[in-house]
Amino acid sequence: MTQLQFNHQLHDYSGSLQSFALNFTKDIEDANDLVQDTLLKAVTYYSKFKEGTNLKGWLFTIMRNTFINNYRRMVKTNTLITQSEDISSANLHYSATRNAVESKFVMGDIHKALATLQPEYYVPFIKYFEGYKYHEIADELAIPIGTVKTRIHVARGILKKYLKTYAKDLASTEA
Repeated sequence: MTQLQFNHQLHDYSGSLQSFALNFTKDIEDANDLVQDTLLKAVTYYSKFKEGTNLKGWLFTIMRNTFINNYRRMVKTNTLITQSEDISSANLHYSATRNAVESKFVMGDIHKALATLQPEYYVPFIKYFEGYKYHEIADELAIPIGTVKTRIHVARGILKKYLKTYAKDLASTEA
């Protein structure tokens, strides 16, 4: 059988392939893709087709195998990428445990860093961190607003130096 005859027979079976694909996919667009993949593989592997073999059966086997392989690939991909709705309690437990341990160390370091601040820097910084405005902090502490801003700036600088290892870790994970 010549390549041209083979292609004509493929065209003749395309309607049957479409129906068969709909049985697998239950969606017209996915069925069209499956038929296209099947025909592409048939044309690509024309040399492997043996004269006298049932062409329709050969095409249906290619389609079935293509569908199964695509399905397995999709399942494998979905198990590697956990969807937010599909997160199991085991995954949540692992994540929470891991995050709790890491958070405990980080929070310990933050508390140590805050403890290094002198009270004149600590109080304005904590007030600002809690959401107070500069003028509210200045009124409460009875100091000028410029002094409040300076003390918060100095506190940030001290904390930044003390916690610089976390800045390096963050920069390396973002890169």
